[in-house]
Amino acid sequence: MSTRRRTLLTAAALWLPVAAFAAPITMGFSQVGAESEWRTANSASIKAAAKAAGITLKFADAQQKQENQVKALRSFIAQKVDVIAFSPVVESGWDTVLKEAKAAGIPVILTDRAVKVADPSLYVTFIGSDFVEEGRKAARWLLERAAKTPNATLNIVELQGTVGSAPAIDRKKGFEEVIKTNPKLQIIRSQSGEFTRAKGKEVMESFLKQRDKKIDVLFAHNDDMAIGAIQAIEEAGLKPGQDIVIISIDGVRGAFEAMKAGKLNVTVECNPLLGPQLMQLAQDVVAKKPVEKRITVEEGVFPAEVAAKELPNRKY
Repeated sequence: MSTRRRTLLTAAALWLPVAAFAAPITMGFSQVGAESEWRTANSASIKAAAKAAGITLKFADAQQKQENQVKALRSFIAQKVDVIAFSPVVESGWDTVLKEAKAAGIPVILTDRAVKVADPSLYVTFIGSDFVEEGRKAARWLLERAAKTPNATLNIVELQGTVGSAPAIDRKKGFEEVIKTNPKLQIIRSQSGEFTRAKGKEVMESFLKQRDKKIDVLFAHNDDMAIGAIQAIEEAGLKPGQDIVIISIDGVRGAFEAMKAGKLNVTVECNPLLGPQLMQLAQDVVAKKPVEKRITVEEGVFPAEVAAKELPNRKY
């Protein structure tokens, strides 16, 4: 090869974008599990986005157990991944393993669920929904409905999510904060349905067997539990959506189908399609670019009246 040609090739190489020389990123991601339609869509979004971004993804399913998640995080640290992302099963108990990640120089991104740690610098950023606001939105919808019959007392039963999890804690907090403005709205029973359809059905069956007070409203912390509860209500000879008003959170296709069938009254959206934003965040974090500490996803409220029109637009 001539000296002139070598010089031209070298000069051309200098003009190549920096990305052409950047080493590929490896991300370790620990998922809560596969307990709901929402979680399945969330996992699919993350896997597809990683592939599209050219990021090597090491994906671990914690099966809703914190000990499995801690083991996964330690495995990612041992493998010296470039960045760790995870959706924590519960809020507390993460300080030790996150300190290990920090000591190893591996940045951590929280997705979907937050943690409570003594040192907030143990994670770089959090991307996800405002669960407290989701609870408020559900309660505001109920307040508006209750205003149409101002003298009526409404007995509410609540299907909570996984005990100790951020969405269960925050959705309950937001819902109670708003309904306390109307003393005629009372939560008479509240129990965890573990975010699953089967457990939601089981707990609703137990609520229905307690006949001391009539149940007017069901507030479910996610759509899957609501759908399980709908089965229990029907098996008890009642009409879901009519005899018992049903409010839930997530906005999955199953909820829109239930609303279209007249069995669910409203769902508050919780967007699971975080993959593309997460991969961009990972790239920025690894490149040491500044990022916001808290990134909130925009979401809406969908009453049954719009379900048929909106259903074809749902991606999850």
